[in-house]
Amino acid sequence: MSLTQTLAKAKQEFIAHTPLEIQAEMFRQIKEQQESGIAYGRQEGQKAKDFTLKNALGETVNLYDELSKGPVVLTFYRGGWCPFCNTQLKSYQKVLPNIEALGARLIAVSPQSPDNTLSQKEKEELTFQVLSDTNGLVAAFYNILYDVPDYMQNMMKQIGMDLTEYNATDRWILPIPSTFMIDESGIIRSAYVNPDFMQRLDPEDILYELRKL
Repeated sequence: MSLTQTLAKAKQEFIAHTPLEIQAEMFRQIKEQQESGIAYGRQEGQKAKDFTLKNALGETVNLYDELSKGPVVLTFYRGGWCPFCNTQLKSYQKVLPNIEALGARLIAVSPQSPDNTLSQKEKEELTFQVLSDTNGLVAAFYNILYDVPDYMQNMMKQIGMDLTEYNATDRWILPIPSTFMIDESGIIRSAYVNPDFMQRLDPEDILYELRKL
C-alpha cells in the first residue's frame, strides 16, 4: 500500500472515530489555508535558503554542507504528536536506501524540541537527520510557517496538546507540511506544499524527482 493510500485510510479512520466538533475545527483550518490566496512555500527554480539547526543529539547540521555531498530531500512536518506525520516519516524511512542510492540525503524538520525529536526518532527508528526548528525561523525562510489560530489552540488544549510545551517555545506555530527537492547547486527542483496535513508527497514521487536531477 502506498503512502497516499495509507493516509487516505488514516483519514477515514479519523473521521470515523473523532468527535464531530474536533473534526470541524481541523477541517476549518485546512479550508481557510486553502482559500487564503497565499502562495505558500518557496517555488521551483528558486534558491534554497541555507540554515543550520540541531539534530536530536544536539549536533549542528547545515543545509549547504549537506548539499556539498549531493542533493537533499528537505521535508517539513508538524511533530511527533501528529499521526499523519509519523506515517509519512516511517514511509520515507523505508525508501531511504533508494534515496541514498541516488546520491541524495533526507532531512526532516519540525518545530518540536530536541528532546521530543529524540524520543520520536528512537520510537520510529529513523536513521536520517531529524532537526529542531523550535522558533520556526527555517519554516519562515521557506514561507510555510503559520500561527495556529485561537480556535485550534483551544481545541488542541482540550485534547491535551499544548504546543508551547511540546515545542519548548511561547509561540503557537506550525509549518505547512512540505517537501523540497534541492540539487547540489542549491536550486529547488521540485516543491510540494499542501495545507491539507492529511496528505503528503508519496515516496515514489520523491524517487521520480531525484532520478531527474
